[in-house]
Amino acid sequence: MEEKEEKKDIEIQEDEPIEQPQQETEQQQAPEAESSSKRHKGRRAHVKALEEAKAKYAELNETYLRLYSEFDNYRKRTAKEKLELSATASAAVMKDLLPVLDDFERAIQNMEKNGNEADLQGVTLIYNKFKSTLQKRGLEEIVAIDCDFNTDEHEALTTIPAPDESKKGKVIDVIQKGYKLNGVVIRFARVVVGS
Repeated sequence: MEEKEEKKDIEIQEDEPIEQPQQETEQQQAPEAESSSKRHKGRRAHVKALEEAKAKYAELNETYLRLYSEFDNYRKRTAKEKLELSATASAAVMKDLLPVLDDFERAIQNMEKNGNEADLQGVTLIYNKFKSTLQKRGLEEIVAIDCDFNTDEHEALTTIPAPDESKKGKVIDVIQKGYKLNGVVIRFARVVVGS
């Protein structure tokens, strides 16, 4: 009988290992399914985080480009405004100095008539120096005598009958000289036009 019991023990022992692997397999499959599910969820979370990061990057990059463009436009605009301001400021100063230039010319004309040669030379030197300084800064006189009347440079104060046909529509006399500053008219020449 002992042999039968031993056989039963052996059979039982043989049965047990067969059952254990099945239970272990089921137990292992459950955690593997769970870990696979967790890995899948983890991948989804990583993909979602990556997409969010890409969207945030695109948004920040667009903001950066807009700010950079705005700053570049601001820099260009202020540089242009500085140039215009200096040109406008110099134009205002030049306009204020033109009557002084006119006074110098009148003084020289009067001194030529009255004949004080020493005074005339002194004033002429000062006038020439003053005029050359203004010319260095971009001031130029508008040539008007015997030129065709041009409304962009001349202001007709009156018309007179032309002495001959060739003087019709031309400037016969200049009452007040006109000037340009860097190619822009700052004072029109006041003229008499032949008709």
